[in-house]
Amino acid sequence: MASHLENQYFVPHGSIYPSILSVGLLTMASGFIFSVAIDKSKDLAYLQSPGKWMMILGAVITTAMVFKWMGAVITESLTNKYKGWEDKSFRIGMITFICSEVAFFMAFFGTLFYMRIISIPDLAGYDADITPYKNFLATWPSQGPGGIVLGNEFKVNAGMEFMKPWGLAAINTGLLLTSGATITWAHWALIKNNRTQLILGMFATVALGIAFLACQAVEYHEAYTHMGLTLGSGAYGATFFMLTGFHGFHVTLGTIMLIVILIRCMKGHFTPEHHFGFEGVAWYWHFVDVVWLGLFIFVYWL
Repeated sequence: MASHLENQYFVPHGSIYPSILSVGLLTMASGFIFSVAIDKSKDLAYLQSPGKWMMILGAVITTAMVFKWMGAVITESLTNKYKGWEDKSFRIGMITFICSEVAFFMAFFGTLFYMRIISIPDLAGYDADITPYKNFLATWPSQGPGGIVLGNEFKVNAGMEFMKPWGLAAINTGLLLTSGATITWAHWALIKNNRTQLILGMFATVALGIAFLACQAVEYHEAYTHMGLTLGSGAYGATFFMLTGFHGFHVTLGTIMLIVILIRCMKGHFTPEHHFGFEGVAWYWHFVDVVWLGLFIFVYWL
């Protein structure tokens, strides 16, 4: 009888956390849409828009629910609710999740390649009366509408600059690649049961993740305030912020998970034999690293 109970699959009680998390994500996404739709040249309309506050509220709800849900899973783990079957299901679930994320970013990279290789050259090859602007050229970064339309003619890239690869982007690449090494070091230390190196490696990884986000915030501020590069800056601006923005969201989520794992490491929750919570987050972080390499090459460099 005891053996039969040990082989039973643990089914948790119903939880309200997924529903509240969905509300938080919907609120944050709706706020983003409202913010983008408002004409920011009309300062009063922008300030009165609910978009900014909806984004903040949604982010707070989402973050709170992520921590609460993680707390529930950690409690179940520490009370020995999880056996062999649960461990397998977590691994399958994490692999499936990362595969879905690969498909997510492949769709966005596909959009980038389609515009660069097919859409813009085709538009430039049409007759002048049906091109987006007079003298429209098949250039990348694209011409607009980041520039100025004078009468019926487009002045190429007026007032808009483009992101260079060997500035903050290169620094961020170094930060993420280094963080991939530090989390691998921490994983090795966990397997060797070296708590000091484990915690040092996790501290370094969290610090590098936060530094990456800080650099990206500076880059976005420069883009909007000094470079004239915004979401409304044509195909280039839209794809740049779409790809780097969603990647930044994933880095933010990954950093939150790393902080939780760091706290758990300090409390001694993991052993060399049982540490999939750590391992799953490490998989996710390496995935984020690989996506950034693709962004650096195809968005910033080429």
